[in-house]
Amino acid sequence: QAQLVETGGGLVQAGGSLRLSCEASGFTFSTYTLAWFRQTPGKEREFVATINSGGDRTFYPDSVKGRFTVSRDNAKNTLYLQMNSLKPEDTAIYYCASGPRAIVQSGAAGRYDYWGPGTQVTVSS
Repeated sequence: QAQLVETGGGLVQAGGSLRLSCEASGFTFSTYTLAWFRQTPGKEREFVATINSGGDRTFYPDSVKGRFTVSRDNAKNTLYLQMNSLKPEDTAIYYCASGPRAIVQSGAAGRYDYWGPGTQVTVSS
């Protein structure tokens, strides 16, 4: 049974940094594309970053490009999201996701079958 657990969320001031981690188990981590999404109340889940199985291809939306960096350690079955220059509008619950239908060039949430419970990130102004 696939499981994903995010850690590293918290409260940070605008301009600060946070590093999220996502530990995975129950599936062949090293062969799947992984992604980070975020969601705020009343809004749809928003794609933040994807990374391919080998870790050499990534994809970001314009809203985080240049500020966020996704990486993975296949030996540790762990996904990371380094977030710099944080803004109040980055406040959300952040989720990691994966699944056999995931592809690095797509941020469509419907392609992801495995989801973690999420971790709260709050950026104060």
